[in-house]
Amino acid sequence: MTAVPPFTGPFCFLRHGETEHNRLGLVAGASDVPLNAAGRAQAQAAAARLAGSAVDTICCSPLQRARDTAACVADVLGITPVIIDDLAERNWGALENQPRELRVRGVTPPGGESPDTFRERTRRGLQQVRSGRLPLIVAHSGTFRVLGEWLGLPPQAAPVQNGLPLLFTPAADGRWQISSL
Repeated sequence: MTAVPPFTGPFCFLRHGETEHNRLGLVAGASDVPLNAAGRAQAQAAAARLAGSAVDTICCSPLQRARDTAACVADVLGITPVIIDDLAERNWGALENQPRELRVRGVTPPGGESPDTFRERTRRGLQQVRSGRLPLIVAHSGTFRVLGEWLGLPPQAAPVQNGLPLLFTPAADGRWQISSL
């Protein structure tokens, strides 16, 4: 049986701002790396884009890069972020802090989290998102991939950009439309 995605109405997604790992092409995964200067600027720009929006809840990964991005938005909107542990990025085990090119799709590296385990954990996390109007999820590229797969979106040719708020809106035909804010 396939689980039903938790969203029936609009929601926003924001990948954390840039880190040195992103800039250098390294796997951050479960490593708790901070935003770099560009990432802090991206988080502030995202907060400015979301100012005055209908966002009433911010749910974020427990990893510092997501928490700090969420905090920038929270300061502007006057909302306290809700940390959801299951929204953390995939643990890549032996590949943490290594070049991204070493990852092999569908393969679990030594000491890492399997794709299925990550998918199920992320889905549990997404099911914890609650909102009256418009929730904002601040997390990772892996979270975005699981979310897109769950919503039936075509796989992304490129990773979701750091610090770019996206609005997901359900269409009348049951598909989802994504636009940047």
